[in-house]
Amino acid sequence: MTDEIDLLRAADPAPADEGPWRDRPLSAEAERRLNRLLREGRARCRRRTAWGLATATAATAAVVALAVLFGGAATRSAVDAPSPLSVDAGAPAVPLAELAERVRRAAANRTAAPLPGTDVQTWSMGLRDDGSAAPVTVAEERTTRRHHDGSWTETVVATDPRRPGRPVLTGDGPAVGDRTVLSETTRLAGNAPDTSYPESPPHTVTGLRAYLLHGARLPDPPGLPALLDAVSAYLKAWTPGPRETAALVGVLAAEPGLRPAGTVTDRLGRTGLAYVYDSPADRGEPLRRLVILDPRDGRVLGMEITYTRDIARYRVTAGSVMSYEAWLR
Repeated sequence: MTDEIDLLRAADPAPADEGPWRDRPLSAEAERRLNRLLREGRARCRRRTAWGLATATAATAAVVALAVLFGGAATRSAVDAPSPLSVDAGAPAVPLAELAERVRRAAANRTAAPLPGTDVQTWSMGLRDDGSAAPVTVAEERTTRRHHDGSWTETVVATDPRRPGRPVLTGDGPAVGDRTVLSETTRLAGNAPDTSYPESPPHTVTGLRAYLLHGARLPDPPGLPALLDAVSAYLKAWTPGPRETAALVGVLAAEPGLRPAGTVTDRLGRTGLAYVYDSPADRGEPLRRLVILDPRDGRVLGMEITYTRDIARYRVTAGSVMSYEAWLR
């Protein structure tokens, strides 16, 4: 908790000389500071808490997770940190505008509706602000489903598809086996999972852009990093249909910054088109964002964020993968 309080104090979203703040909403500037805090806080403390629990096996996992995440410098990492994906720059680079038009035409007569819920594989790096422990990487798969009766089930399992069948969490305690259930939550009808995107997404570029900005409470223009964070949150709540996918590619094409970089094979063995954004050096954010799109239908296959320079304070070296997300449906 101390780390989060320190982050909040540093962000200072509600300075004492701008009050009083009791019983009134934050100003636009205060909201901007809070949004920035959320984005930067995620880079600093990607994973501060232990994995959730649902079974006795998961309870064992949590004990090990606590040792891994909060242990000393000699503690072994949860899984081997993934290496940055290698982009084949020699392959034809397809401009986003060209892909957006291609996907729009292909989706014009396809009316499959977006599906609530998602299936996403993630690798997340956890950092200690005081540098007392080396970064750790946690790998898990999160599946969210809405059933015919309106109820919801969210299941989180420990898994690393790079090493199928092998333990995911290692250290001084017992290992956690591949596909170990870490948590399973059921919600009754009408009690949807907590998300910024409870409503079904629109299928036009203009409508979807407004939907993304509203759900993430972003200003207009949002800036590409914040927009990509919003896309990630949206794809954790919904599986877009063909028209919504086409609209999303259109949104990305209209936002300056993403450059075509060739092709890449993602961590699940799928080939996609690579689009890259390097944060400007003067922004103080040494990050590279990689977005992988399916060349056939424009579906987002994955997103990767890597550090572009060493950060001694957090024991991070250039090229370290801060996070990777791979959508499975």
